[in-house]
Amino acid sequence: MLIWIVAIPVGLYAFIHSLLQRADAFTAVDKLTKPAWCGITGVGALLLVISVGGPVASLAILWLVALCAVLVYLVDVRPKVTEVQQGGGGRW
Repeated sequence: MLIWIVAIPVGLYAFIHSLLQRADAFTAVDKLTKPAWCGITGVGALLLVISVGGPVASLAILWLVALCAVLVYLVDVRPKVTEVQQGGGGRW
C-alpha cells in the first residue's frame, strides 16, 4: 500500500514536468515528441490514481505498466530534456 501512495505523486510530478518543458527539447534529444510524453505520463498518472490498492488491486497489471512508463520518463527522458534546456550538450 505504501508503494501505491508514493507512486501517485511521482506520476503527477512526471506529468506536470512533461507539460512544462519546451516541445523542441524532446526532439533535440531524440526522444518521442512532447505530446506523446504528455500523453504517456498523463495516462500513467491517471492509472496510478484510479488503481485503488496499487499492486494488489484488480488492475494490478495496468498499475505496473503505468508505474514503469512514468519511471522511464523520470529516469531517461527528464534528465536529457532538462540538460539540453540548460545549455548542456552543445546541441542548442
